[in-house]
Amino acid sequence: MRIGELSRRTGVPTRLLRYYEEQDLLHPDRAGNGYRSYGESAVQDVQQIRGLLDSGLTTQMIRVILPYLSGPEQIHPPRACVSEETAALLSGHVERIQARIDCLARNRDRLAAYLAAVRSQGDR
Repeated sequence: MRIGELSRRTGVPTRLLRYYEEQDLLHPDRAGNGYRSYGESAVQDVQQIRGLLDSGLTTQMIRVILPYLSGPEQIHPPRACVSEETAALLSGHVERIQARIDCLARNRDRLAAYLAAVRSQGDR
């Protein structure tokens, strides 16, 4: 598929798709006329990149860990190939994600309690 189709299917502007390529996150083939050509798996790749960006990772961090994230049922490359630096990077980010989840859960609970209190006062 061409870049416009990938953009339409993922909701990611073509400008960002080109940026992901510049950052070595996407690797489209090139047709003879220079047009980018993406395989079907690029849709999932872009969704994975967006999710990682949304979770707070930088493109540099994503470039390091993306090869390991082909899916929970597969680990590529083998565990022995993961450096201590990469393992520490992943561990640190898991801890930061958990802290954000905990904060969001506390805020959700507080807002829900506030909303319940406001609604119960309105019933009087």
